[in-house]
Amino acid sequence: MTKKAILVLADGSVYEGYAFGTEADACGEVVFNTSMFGYQETLTDPSYAGQIVVPTYPLIGNYGINEQDFESDKVQVRGFVVREECYQPNHYLSTGTLHEYLVENGIPGISGVDTRAITRKLRSAGVMMGIITSDKTPQQAMEQLLKVPGYGSTDFVKQVTTNAPYQWEPEPGQAASPPCKIVVLDCGLKYSILRMMCGHGCRVTAVPCTMTADEILNLKPDGILLSPGPGNPEVLDYIVDTIKKLVGKKPIMGICMGHLILGRVFGAKTFKLKFGHRGGNHPVRDLSDGRIHITAQNHGYAVDPDTLKDGLEVSHINLNDGTVEGLRHKELPIFSIQYHSEASPGPLDNTYLFEKFLEMVRGGK
Repeated sequence: MTKKAILVLADGSVYEGYAFGTEADACGEVVFNTSMFGYQETLTDPSYAGQIVVPTYPLIGNYGINEQDFESDKVQVRGFVVREECYQPNHYLSTGTLHEYLVENGIPGISGVDTRAITRKLRSAGVMMGIITSDKTPQQAMEQLLKVPGYGSTDFVKQVTTNAPYQWEPEPGQAASPPCKIVVLDCGLKYSILRMMCGHGCRVTAVPCTMTADEILNLKPDGILLSPGPGNPEVLDYIVDTIKKLVGKKPIMGICMGHLILGRVFGAKTFKLKFGHRGGNHPVRDLSDGRIHITAQNHGYAVDPDTLKDGLEVSHINLNDGTVEGLRHKELPIFSIQYHSEASPGPLDNTYLFEKFLEMVRGGK
């Protein structure tokens, strides 16, 4: 790749590199991810909608793209920023290169930039909007960037949710008899959640984020799972109102955005983190037994613990910054986690939480 490209941040910082993927402009919130692998899962994770992602690991694309590690049906990030792009991946499952995959999905990337410097910038100044371009001067890029709405003011959940309900088909041998019926509210759902729920013997139906409480209950679920998703939980009042009507009627588990929504359902406030938690190596303490779990995370907002009420209490905390990583209700069958129990990418230490949810569901039945 020889065509020059630049990444311009909202504070005026300019990083020069080379264009790869589609040659187009991309504006979004620039965030960094500390995972050493899993770039395909990251690219297709709906929670990254509206964002330009910077992996901190220097070499990206070395094992290509395969048909097994998609977390949605398309690339969800706005742009991709890497230190070094691998032109010749080597893996027996690989069907193509990272460059080819970005081209197919119309996503621009920039390589050859100092991703360590970008990460330091975001850690010290906080995440900010940015633009990737290969045909504009820094001044022209900044002028375009100033016209783009701020990340926190946009409802990205409606952009990534399913248009209609669908049932996830289990793999051969996965179905149990009789299975638990789980409805997953799709706020930015990853396929791995559906795969794992089916693997635990569930019949899983994903539904749009705009589905009403009555419509959800008419599906006669045994339990309700609130999925992860992108953006600011403060712009999702319509989902909060829906979940309020489901509280006490069915067991509920929330993951990431689902966790933030449950916090709001019970009156808690949320706030934006300086640079978020994104990667597969974040330590979390379970306050019930003191155990520490290494978790996969992808979020830029957190629940304010001082605003919790109505029976909701903190169950997990982040050991890096002390923020809330889990909630549980003292009386109702409701709990949530801010991290990703399905990982993908990341450690699978926390898949037991799906079993905990299903124990709660079966207890309710």
